[in-house]
Amino acid sequence: MRFFADLPELNPGSVWLVGAGPGDPGLLTLHAANALRQADVIVHDALVNADCLKLAKPAAKLEFAGKRGGKPSPKQRDISLRLVELARAGLRVLRLKGGDPFVFGRGGEEALTLVEHGIPFRIVPGITAGIGGLAYAGIPVTHREVNHAVTFLTGHDSSGVVPDRINWEGIAKGSPVIVMYMAMKHIGQISANLIAAGRAPDEPVAFVCNAATPEQAVLETTLSRAEADVTASGLEPPAIVVVGEVVRLRSSLDWLGALNGRTLAADPFSSQIRRNPA
Repeated sequence: MRFFADLPELNPGSVWLVGAGPGDPGLLTLHAANALRQADVIVHDALVNADCLKLAKPAAKLEFAGKRGGKPSPKQRDISLRLVELARAGLRVLRLKGGDPFVFGRGGEEALTLVEHGIPFRIVPGITAGIGGLAYAGIPVTHREVNHAVTFLTGHDSSGVVPDRINWEGIAKGSPVIVMYMAMKHIGQISANLIAAGRAPDEPVAFVCNAATPEQAVLETTLSRAEADVTASGLEPPAIVVVGEVVRLRSSLDWLGALNGRTLAADPFSSQIRRNPA
């Protein structure tokens, strides 16, 4: 297409670190689609929708490099060095990641390795699941009558446990809305931390699993019931978890549900006093 002729060229011997968005191939950026049609080899994560890979040129080689908690996964250093190896072989290398490569995607680590070895690279941002995935569930991360601040955090660190450097009291008191990646496994401890730090036990919580895909499932609960309800639901990762009054807006903004016949509420807060804590 002539349009793509005006977009950057993925040169041999270079690497593009590209975000594929939360799931729906329609959320790919034009730069991402351009990279897919040029790449000789695509090193992709587990969370990349297979439909996105259909945009690759027929001769492109696909290499899986997914890292999933609790399952055998390639080591991050090995993935980074593989990118170097492929680029040094003179290939056009696309490192395709779910969401955004710089939002809990280890893109910074991989880019630093490329710099270390003198490999030219480009960063192509993607729609992160903490924003796009929630939007597909009808939950905005900001709303003027609810919050003027939002915190994004990860539910586990490199060792697989809840990070001990998170200031739970600071987040509980200072962030009306909290969006958590990779938090489902440890939601019991996280909920207890937030309640101990002052969050209300009945504060709304939502789990959005397989966001922006046909398998998307949403569970609405409360902070005190989050662990029990998600266990009873049988839902599994990948999931985005959001804590805050914005969850109530789903009753009015669940646009996917409306397409399937759900009647949306005119007043998502049910005439409650609206909070604006930030």
